[in-house]
Amino acid sequence: MPNRLATAISPYLRSHADNPVDWHGWGAEAFAEARARDLPVLVSIGYSTCHWCHVMARESFSDPDLAAYLNEHFVSIKVDREEHPDVDASYLAAAGAFIEGLGWPLNVFVTPDGRAFHAGTYFPPRPMRGQPAFRQVLEAVTEAWTTRRDEVTASAALLSAAITEGTRQHRGGGSLPDAATLGRTVAELAAYEDTTHGGFGGAPKFPAAPALAFLLAQPADGPAAGQALALRALKRMGASPLRDPVEGGFFRYAVNRDWSEPHYERMLYDNAQLLELYTRAWQVTGEQWARSVAEGVADFLITVMQLPGGGFASAQDSESTVDGHRVEGGYYALDAEGRAGETPPALDAKVLTGWNGLAIAALSLAGFAFDNDTFTGAARRAADFLLEHHLPKRGPHDRGTLVRASIDDRVSTAPATLEDYGMFAHGLLHLALLTGESGYATAARGLIDSTLIPATDSPAPADVPPLAQPFTAPNGPDPVLAAQGLALDADPSEGAYPSGLSATADAAELLYLLTAERRYRATAEHAMGTLTALAPARPLAFGAALRLIAQLAAPVEQLVVITPAAAPGREPEDPAGLLAAVRRRGSGLVASVTEAQASAFAASGFELFAERTARAGAPTAYLCRDFVCRLPVTDPAGLDPAGGRP
Repeated sequence: MPNRLATAISPYLRSHADNPVDWHGWGAEAFAEARARDLPVLVSIGYSTCHWCHVMARESFSDPDLAAYLNEHFVSIKVDREEHPDVDASYLAAAGAFIEGLGWPLNVFVTPDGRAFHAGTYFPPRPMRGQPAFRQVLEAVTEAWTTRRDEVTASAALLSAAITEGTRQHRGGGSLPDAATLGRTVAELAAYEDTTHGGFGGAPKFPAAPALAFLLAQPADGPAAGQALALRALKRMGASPLRDPVEGGFFRYAVNRDWSEPHYERMLYDNAQLLELYTRAWQVTGEQWARSVAEGVADFLITVMQLPGGGFASAQDSESTVDGHRVEGGYYALDAEGRAGETPPALDAKVLTGWNGLAIAALSLAGFAFDNDTFTGAARRAADFLLEHHLPKRGPHDRGTLVRASIDDRVSTAPATLEDYGMFAHGLLHLALLTGESGYATAARGLIDSTLIPATDSPAPADVPPLAQPFTAPNGPDPVLAAQGLALDADPSEGAYPSGLSATADAAELLYLLTAERRYRATAEHAMGTLTALAPARPLAFGAALRLIAQLAAPVEQLVVITPAAAPGREPEDPAGLLAAVRRRGSGLVASVTEAQASAFAASGFELFAERTARAGAPTAYLCRDFVCRLPVTDPAGLDPAGGRP
């Protein structure tokens, strides 16, 4: 039996390489074999830090008798949902027709043309609490396939058609929600608040970072007090068992509503977003609890999650071996001294472009806010790694083709998705603004332009392109799903982290604020307009979209600080404390550059920096609103809103 998983990019797939199951990786070859053998396909989806994925691997996929049955009656495919999010989204949509509690491992039974006809999550090795054993499920599926084939294929075709049609019609369009609608949305989120323990709802409880970001961005004196709600949640989470007090990182979720009994995997996307939220909470409040948590998360990202090459691992496992026993969370029950004698839980060292973009943005912000070069340097190393290894160029005029994932020196064949383009561009823009290095902004602009400009190289549209999906990944959808007619529009929901649509629109809006090119804002507005019917009705699932919608609906401040050249080896003097005040700005666009860097930005087409110079040899701030600027100031008092609008 060939071992097809031994050299996989994904650590999750490699962890199944020694199973007696004849696994295939995701690809057309498995479906071709299923057609040739006239067998159904088991598509088993998970990820490396998934606890119940580990359990099912030990209980079922390592069982020689069960594996023999699988090998005889099925073609089996193992998929890493993080490497192939489009595949995961497609089969999650299908699985929703069969089960209510979606999650991972996700086991979907499909026809040789990829259409689902049965699905489930974890199946035990023996019947348990009314749940059939995995072997019983396999036998029932085999019986249906051999004796009721016409019924199975007909229902699978109908389900596939219904899902495809539903994804094309579920969005709205037109104008963005107005202020009254957004106010009602904030009030609805407030109704979900757990006023005792913070956060939303009961158990299990997740951080819901996108929704908290929307609330934290609300005005402090807003009628629904959304900002205060976010700060309560962040303060309670930061002091709860959801955060590891030793290494500073947050766990993925808690079993109980008081944040106790965490599921101990630590995800890059959670910690990147929470780092940004706690940094902004400090900027808003100036309180030490927020800064302490933010700095702890940043240290965790750098000391635990950052790989030697510069990229960030996607996750850290929940299980480890402690005192000779493999247990979930045992390592995290130890103090720092106890951990020193144990091997830490394994990292999923797969570097994902989009999730690294979240970390780059968050560490750039924290580095600037806390004046910490270590944080900024970590962001720069990750950006440089991705630009070199995930955006390879064949020549001086080649834009490069973005890669979704890599491990060590190998890259995945999985196509980069819209989230990779949007999140990476967003991270590069923040790094550019807070380090003054315009090359990062130029690279980000190239990424966003590639989602807008057709492959024919025809000129970019001057205004909103007439598309239901205003941004598209240049690589196209997953080729296997596309060939089967199963490729779906990018999922716009974002319970755990921003969708590709929101991330790309957010980066496009930031580009507009830097370049004054209307096409960026127009496309961002159009993208958010497609969510008019969805986002306000489901705020916990559309937090990032709502935050951007609110930003698009209000004037946005653009603050550029120009510092004069300092003597070699010396920091520029700031007698009035202007830079210190700017580091506390928790909203709007903030850029801090030297005079020479401002000139480089302007020469590269970033209009906001044109003719910006330092005055009187001191740091000088230009506060603008929609490119209408006040007179430059060197004293932080000149940034006070009481000074009048620009």
